[in-house]
Amino acid sequence: MVMDKGLSIRQVEDFLETSAEYTDIVKLGWATSFVTPNLKEKLAVYKSAGIPVYFGGTLFEAFIVRNQFDEYRRVLDQFGMEYAEVSDGSLEMEQDDKCEYIRTLCQQVTVLSEVGSKDEAKIIPPYKWIKLMKMELEAGAWKVIGEAREGGNVGLFRSSGEVRQGLVEEILTEIPEEKIIWEAPQKAQQVWFVKLVGANVNVGNIAPHEVISLET
Repeated sequence: MVMDKGLSIRQVEDFLETSAEYTDIVKLGWATSFVTPNLKEKLAVYKSAGIPVYFGGTLFEAFIVRNQFDEYRRVLDQFGMEYAEVSDGSLEMEQDDKCEYIRTLCQQVTVLSEVGSKDEAKIIPPYKWIKLMKMELEAGAWKVIGEAREGGNVGLFRSSGEVRQGLVEEILTEIPEEKIIWEAPQKAQQVWFVKLVGANVNVGNIAPHEVISLET
């Protein structure tokens, strides 16, 4: 999963020329899609390359905190989105409510759900990560995403960027590896996951200019 933080249409074309073959899905980071000019034209470029795109979970949260879930669903339709991310990294949300959002959106799009907080002071114990991931997959999520933010310094990782190794290994005892996308923006993190899971590990928040080097 590659993170587009506001690429121009020309930059998207250049990125796809070299890296489309190695990219499975693109996230328009957090709420950047909402202030990106020519969004429809940009989405069309990705679509022509056969690359699915979704809006970052923070945009979903921005609608939820304003009680605008139906408006969010209309935005997905307006832009012809086939995927959506459900997350609660920046706000407090009851888990039952989150699962209900997943169940509802599943009738409209393919849902990715993100587990973990963007607040580095909020340490979630492994058993709870597993419980939340199971609940969200059962609610209909296609894959669950392990939170790390754009910088790779919260959630799955310590503030230094070091992997919370025990957490990851415990999650993998209960959740199938193919159901998880690990956000791993830093090279050392990517290497760690490749060594642990293998070359087909699902990693996310990859910078567009680093896709080729990650593939090697």
